[in-house]
This record gives sequence, C-alpha cells and structure tokens, in this order.
Amino acid sequence: MQTELDWSAYDSYGAGDAYAQLPAQGGSFGKAASVCIGNRQCQRDGNGVMCPSFRVTGDPVHSTFHRAQTLKAALNGELGTHPFVGAELAAAMDLCVGCKGCKRECPNGTDMALLRTEARAQRWRAQGRVPLRERLFATLPRWLGLMRWLQRPWQLATAVPGMGALIERVSGIARRRSLPRIAARPFLAPHTLPAYGAEGGREVALLVDTFSNRIDPAIAEAAVDVLVAAGCRVHVVRPAAGEAPLCCGRTWLSQGLVADARREAGRLLDALAPLVERGMPVIGLEPSCLLMLRDEYHALGLGERVAPVAKAALLFEEFIAREHDAKRLALDLQLPPGTRAAVHGHCHQKAFGAMKAMRKVLGLVRGLDSHSIESGCCGMAGSFGFEAEHHDMSMRMAELALLPAVRALDADALLIANGSSCRHQIRDGAQREGEHIACVLQRALRAP
Repeated sequence: MQTELDWSAYDSYGAGDAYAQLPAQGGSFGKAASVCIGNRQCQRDGNGVMCPSFRVTGDPVHSTFHRAQTLKAALNGELGTHPFVGAELAAAMDLCVGCKGCKRECPNGTDMALLRTEARAQRWRAQGRVPLRERLFATLPRWLGLMRWLQRPWQLATAVPGMGALIERVSGIARRRSLPRIAARPFLAPHTLPAYGAEGGREVALLVDTFSNRIDPAIAEAAVDVLVAAGCRVHVVRPAAGEAPLCCGRTWLSQGLVADARREAGRLLDALAPLVERGMPVIGLEPSCLLMLRDEYHALGLGERVAPVAKAALLFEEFIAREHDAKRLALDLQLPPGTRAAVHGHCHQKAFGAMKAMRKVLGLVRGLDSHSIESGCCGMAGSFGFEAEHHDMSMRMAELALLPAVRALDADALLIANGSSCRHQIRDGAQREGEHIACVLQRALRAP
C-alpha cells in the first residue's frame, strides 16, 4: 500500500522476531503497528499519561493495544477490502487523543498517535474527501484571527433555546465549549522587531507558534523579556516577505492532512535552517508545536535538513535549564516569599521527558514553592474537546484528576500550564486561569 507518512524508521523491525506478528500488507507501516506485542501496559490506571481513554472507560477496546490489534487486522485483510473507511477501525481509533503517552510509557514505544494519523490519511484518500469540520480544524492557523469576531455571536447563538443544538448538529462543534480568546493584536504584528536584546548576546531563535501569536501574545512577550534578561539576542523566526505566517503543521497532521502538514513543515524548515546553521538553538513555547520538530518531522519525508533542526529544538524551559547547567545563566529570579504554584504538564512534555526541566527552572525562583499535579491528559487534546461527540469524554478525562486538583488550590496559588489546550480546558472546567512558565519567570524578574 502507498502510505502518506515515511515509516522507514521501522524497516528493520521484526526481523527474526517470532513475536512480531507482522501484517501481510502495509510494509513498514504494518511493522510500526506490530511494535505493540500485547504487554497491555496501556490497560492500567495510575500515574503517567497512557492511556486516557482506557482510564476513563475501563474498556480494553479503548486502549493502545486494541487499536494496534485492529490496525493489524485491517492490514491483514480481516476487516474487508476497504478497512480504512470501515466502522470497526474508526471505532477503535475514535477515542485516541494523540497524547503520545504510549510512545514513552509502552515498553516497546508504540506510537499510536502517528499510526492514527496514517489511518486518518488513508480514510480521507479512500473516501475521496476530508469532512468540513476536520478541514476547518486543520486550517485553524489560517483563519484563527477571525475568531475574535465570532466569539460574541457564538455565545449569543448557542444560548438561544434550540439554536445551540442546531448549530452543534450542523457544525459538529460542541455548543458547551467556549471558543478561544483571540488577542486584539498578535505578537507577530508587522512592526515587531526582528530581533531583541543587545548586539553580541547569545543568539537564539524564538519560534512563536500560532497559539502564542494569536491567543496568548503575552507569552511570547514574556519569553523575550526573560531571554533578553538572560543575555540573549533573540531572533524571532519569520517567513519570507509576503508569505503567510509560519506554522509547524501540527493542526494539519492531527487531522490526517499529511501533504499539507509536509508543506507547512517545509516552509518552517526553510526559515529555521539558516538560523540553525549559525549555531542558534530553536526555542519554542507550545509543547505540541516545538516537539513536533523533534518527533513527527522525521516521518514527513523532509530529508536530511530535519536532523540539525530537531537537534537544535528546545522548549523554553529546556533552554533555561540548559543554560543554568552550563553556568551561563545570569537571571535573578524572585517572587514574594511563600508564593505557591501548581504545575500541570502538557502530555507531550511528559511523553518527551521535559517535566524535569520545568521543575529545575521553577526551583531557580526564590520564594516559590511549586508542586506537580499528578494527572494524565487534560482531555482537550487539540480539537478533541471541541468535537460534539467527544465533549463529554473530554470533560471526564479532565475530571479524573486535573480539575479536582485545580479546584482544591488556594485562590492565591499560581497555576502553571504550558499547553494552550490545557489552559482552555482548565478555564472551561474549573473557571481558573493557567499561565505559561515564561510569564511566571517574567514576573519574577520584575519582583522587588
């Protein structure tokens, strides 16, 4: 079969392994599905990320193991001649939120999020079209700015008896879900400086993602303030003149529009490559966006230029922690004594081992006492929590641990959540505002 993603990393998987049970079709895509050998670590409850849908339902059907088994059955011809448009595979993949927990917590590293992307791409190819809602979610970076004008009409329309249900039925978007709050002025406005900080400082590239640009520009501003205070010369990554704003391609990839994701990723690589060649680290703010450079870009068939960019890509807190370890950090960070903070980690931060950097950096702030909320996925998971059929499941995931822990916090405690989706879920579910670690460090810079 012709796959949309590059699965060559799995070419040698299963050679001589009696337990691999490789499917008859699918080539290395089938080998990637066969990474799951039935350990069933995904069918457990406890600390970690994996597997949010199993934890909520307790049903093995909604686990990484069952999804992998169903995918292998599809590739073996057991689900008919057109398995990717069939109900059985769709049902198996339905509650996968793409948290990446299985890639880290599964003993074999089953990457179900990427497998689901390929399955979606195959479905769209087989049926010859992408549903309107999925295309809208995929192209969000192109029209997100318009949402500022949709907020009030959406609130009024969904409050009208009967109208909300009609809108939900037609659009497929949950009427109980609030829309993102769009900033009046994006960070990447035309007159924004291309670089900040003194000449001769440590040169770094700041990747301001769609969400930090349009929804929370204060995060990008805070990151610039902190990096400049740390002695950096901050180069904001920008497209070529006249081109659309840069995007990592995450929203396209999540919806299975692989060719579009590859195009966006290629544009971003074009902008990043010259900066990386100059020795700059690429610093990102949104976990799912920055970590895509280190992970999914390798599966998009973008060639040799991926490796140096992936190696240079760091989350904001990872960069600060690295500079501290190298004794190059000259930040004086302090908050009023007795300041408390609770930290909710984005699934991808946890899946890629980035929470250690969060803890280390928060430990540099004098007067701050922080602890991590022991929770799995927040349940928003990008577009998942917006989908009408998944809204209740999304909230059930949040209610497992995250929202009760947030509600139990003192009113004056800080709530740190680096993920845009996580902060949205917390706002909807607990009427509490979360903030990015960059904003906390910015405030610590300005404290007396």
